Amino acid sequence: MKIDLYDSKGVKKGSVELSTPIFNAPINTDLMHRAVVMRLSNARNPIAHSLTRGEVNMTTAKAFKQKGTGRARRGAKSTSLLRGGGVTHGPRNIQNFTKSMPRKERRAALFSSLSSKTKENDIFALESFESSVPQTKTFVELLKKLPQAKKYLFVLPAKNEIFEKSASNVPFVQVVLANYLNPYDVLNNEKICFFSEALKTLEDTFLTTMKK
Repeated sequence: MKIDLYDSKGVKKGSVELSTPIFNAPINTDLMHRAVVMRLSNARNPIAHSLTRGEVNMTTAKAFKQKGTGRARRGAKSTSLLRGGGVTHGPRNIQNFTKSMPRKERRAALFSSLSSKTKENDIFALESFESSVPQTKTFVELLKKLPQAKKYLFVLPAKNEIFEKSASNVPFVQVVLANYLNPYDVLNNEKICFFSEALKTLEDTFLTTMKK
């Protein structure tokens, strides 16, 4: 299985062979869904927090006398039945939304998502990015020559400050390292661009550990 390879000027140069275990794996939609839900759940930061009747800062004095008013025998004003009182079963910021998946399932979900993108012809490779300084204009000009899409994911083999800063101001463009690639980022973008060396890094990261 091969994908198109573009040079630093955005000109199609040839093709690159893909790893079969990674880019031609069985597509498991259930695993991909669980991986995406896990990623979104682990990113949640619960901030909504309501006070119970025991936490409300309110007087504990009795509202009115017990008998003779014709009204209900009301106790503390902090009850959830009165305005300003505590909340029953309200949101708490101590709630834990963390989810987990076994490593083999996470890896299978990644391979499944990459295989799905490969079958849709949404993956291509870039030979390099030539710029001595970070420059958004150079990156935008290159982007116009590559396969068009609404959202891009660029996968780098290692940290590249020049490229990352050049792409940081362009909307709907995400940059990630190959060893941090995950199903959510793959499925959340329309086109996936691998630097040619990133394909080797991807194999070394996920296939080598799988054999151990």
